Amino acid sequence: MQFINLHTHSFTNDTSVYEVVNQYPWEFQESIPNYSIGIHPWYIDENRIETDLACIEEKLASASCIALGECGLDKRIEIPLEKQLEVFKDQLALVQKTNKPVILHCVAAYQEVIAVKKEMNIQNPMIIHGFSKNEQVAQSLLDNGFYLSFGKYLLRNPELESVFQKVPMDRFFLETDTIEETIAQVYEKASEMKNIPINELKQIVKNNFEATFKREF
Repeated sequence: MQFINLHTHSFTNDTSVYEVVNQYPWEFQESIPNYSIGIHPWYIDENRIETDLACIEEKLASASCIALGECGLDKRIEIPLEKQLEVFKDQLALVQKTNKPVILHCVAAYQEVIAVKKEMNIQNPMIIHGFSKNEQVAQSLLDNGFYLSFGKYLLRNPELESVFQKVPMDRFFLETDTIEETIAQVYEKASEMKNIPINELKQIVKNNFEATFKREF
């Protein structure tokens, strides 16, 4: 059974891994078989927002594009939150025409993301990638229907163990994002924390993926 890497910026073409590779409209690579595409809040560029959105709309219609993202909100950058919200909502309006999930970048803006989900009545599954916060934030997101994806911080932050242990088995994913460690190493750490064998963990993540992305392996 393959490992599933919910979010990575590196296409390895490793046959033991099903990778959801992050792509940006302005540097799109047609050769990547399974990808997400979106406008990251860090890279909002007024001069190309319209063409980026048009590209996202086109790619969302493709079977190879399995999610919108990463997109979202980040309060620790200079781009005004108002502009970030505008671009975020424009992307969500496009994905609402599909049943595809959303992979979210969120920094210090969890309440705002929850509010947007409610305001726009988003029915598409929404996944917070690279989750690293405390149990209270995790529970608030879970209560509002979000999924949580874990990667780098499982390996780097021992305090995250207690949070991860309490996340329901049907509400999490695993990822590498930009780290050098492999997805197998992330699974190994996650299996220790959940106290389950890696093969069982693979099956759990596979079930979550099939249910959320409406894809079967």
